[in-house]
Amino acid sequence: MEFTKMHGLGNDFIVVYGEQELPADASERAIELCSRFFGIGADGLVYILPSEVADFKMRIMNSDGSEAEQCGNAIRCVAKYVYDKGYISQEEITIETLGAGVQPLTLQLEDGKVKTVRVDMGAPVLEGLQVPTTVDANPVIHHPVEVGGQAFRFTAVSMGNPHCVIYVDDAVGFDLSTWGPLLETHPLFPKKINVEFATVQRRDYIDMRVWERGAGPTLACGTGACATLVSSVLNGTSDRAATVSLKGGDLFIEWDEDSNHVFMTGPAAFVFEGNVD
Repeated sequence: MEFTKMHGLGNDFIVVYGEQELPADASERAIELCSRFFGIGADGLVYILPSEVADFKMRIMNSDGSEAEQCGNAIRCVAKYVYDKGYISQEEITIETLGAGVQPLTLQLEDGKVKTVRVDMGAPVLEGLQVPTTVDANPVIHHPVEVGGQAFRFTAVSMGNPHCVIYVDDAVGFDLSTWGPLLETHPLFPKKINVEFATVQRRDYIDMRVWERGAGPTLACGTGACATLVSSVLNGTSDRAATVSLKGGDLFIEWDEDSNHVFMTGPAAFVFEGNVD
């Protein structure tokens, strides 16, 4: 199997092109190949597939073998891959996702290669039961949750995949490994949850660290950055456009008031190519 290793702000993926459909053993492949000690090493395994409704389809397997409905960093990697490899020539493309439908992307070029990608991430889902959580409210803001004897409050947002955003005094230094897994699997979240810990530094700048469902701590999460911006607007602490600073770098997120769509702009990069049995 030929593959390309890519990353979006350090959130890294094994990208595979050429399959006609998702392999039956994709889950097992992801567990094996994403291992950083026994495999290639990555946060996820991404398949670029044919689509009947968009230019391409993206399917993402997390490192634990579960499937992600959407991934903001992966979709930017897919866009860079198909353009830089010559599989598409236009700068406006569409990619079909499992959880967020067809998403339009604008490729921003430098020296004939994709430097950054602006993605229309669609409208956020704020109804608690649809995120999903077990909380029947719309929206779910500042809702209490207790794990390990510690009380938190979260705002729930779906960007095609589920997120809970929790505000802390110091997101950069927050203990992800203790609280992330406890919150991910809390009974309030029937399909588990991506957990963002955020600190609003200014109305246009937010620090965020993430515990990703199915992958654990990652250097960046595009959908998580979008959810954090939406949550911060709902909580009255940020403007509708802001830089969200993650461990691997910054994403610029906009929540357009007229369309209700969220837009994400950020880079993607190649690391290396290879093949594996």
